[in-house]
Amino acid sequence: MKIGVYRVAMAAPNDVSELTRLIDSKQVNPAEVIAVIGKTEGNGGANDFTRGFATLSYQLLLANRLGTSAEEIGKRVTFVWSGGTEGVLSPHATIFTRSAESGQNEGPRLTLGIGLTRDILPEEVGTMAQVSEVAGVVRECLAKAQITDPAEVHYVQVKGPLLTPTSIADADRRGKTLVTRDPNGSKAYARGAMALGVALGLGELTEKELSDEVIARRLDLFSSVASTSAGGELKNCEVLLFGNSPQATSDYRIGHSVLMDAIDADGVRAALRSAGLEFTGNLSKEQADRVAAIFSKSDWGVNGVVRGRRTTMLSDADINYERHARAAAGAVIASITYDPAIFVSSGTEHQCAPGESVIAAIVRV
Repeated sequence: MKIGVYRVAMAAPNDVSELTRLIDSKQVNPAEVIAVIGKTEGNGGANDFTRGFATLSYQLLLANRLGTSAEEIGKRVTFVWSGGTEGVLSPHATIFTRSAESGQNEGPRLTLGIGLTRDILPEEVGTMAQVSEVAGVVRECLAKAQITDPAEVHYVQVKGPLLTPTSIADADRRGKTLVTRDPNGSKAYARGAMALGVALGLGELTEKELSDEVIARRLDLFSSVASTSAGGELKNCEVLLFGNSPQATSDYRIGHSVLMDAIDADGVRAALRSAGLEFTGNLSKEQADRVAAIFSKSDWGVNGVVRGRRTTMLSDADINYERHARAAAGAVIASITYDPAIFVSSGTEHQCAPGESVIAAIVRV
């Protein structure tokens, strides 16, 4: 199995011109595309429709090139979008391909397992039902990625549903109880349940430690490699499990680290070194060019405090705290990699310890 990684710029949520160029130049075989992860320039909230717009645009391109329908592409390609490109963050997409190419390699290489849960009912969002569904798919993804040791898992991206006015009304009609009636407020429960699902699936936590009552409350329970997002464009949870496997023949390796806070430059460097990039001081141009993708979460500190200093992220009535955090983390990461095309997602419930967040790097070997 060989995983390919291609990062493309986007001038707008519907801009697929760079992937079109890669397909036309035969650098990418559209039949081998299995996943797209990207950042759109929406608000990142419950009403961020740029994510669905971007998905449809890429589905239509691939459908046209493969002579099939957008619906069929939706079944064979997983799309994960995070809205919000505040500060220097640049709208972009990272395209992942998979081929059956075999060969020799030196050490484990990048591998990827993808799976989908069943549709999550509105009353299941933010509950143990969602945790269990994600955990089951994580275990399936381990097998698909040919990873036998969970320690070789460096990043698990999960995107799932949040509550919307429509889904809330559906639950009301059926007499079901919800974790919250606030669509934007449901993001914390949804993200938290999916992260705990990753922790359960990888054996970081046991089922005895978990219950509905701990979700989005007991933040001392967490996964160290999960990155979860919630959006109104989904009904099920999409799981992408990244790691290294001796069975893979990719030209890339993945590594990860933990950002102690939004300005942890050393944590960024640690992720790059974990992926196999050897350097001291600043990256050279050649080393920076080998960085194929960066995926990170951003946190706003514990009670808005970063390194003992009060911030206004949690009290700013004009700018949502998640947008503050994305902008801060994005600037720090870009100052090290020299590239603002970075996937930075906010909301870290049960994703590393409170105040911390995961960062993963894919580097060309």
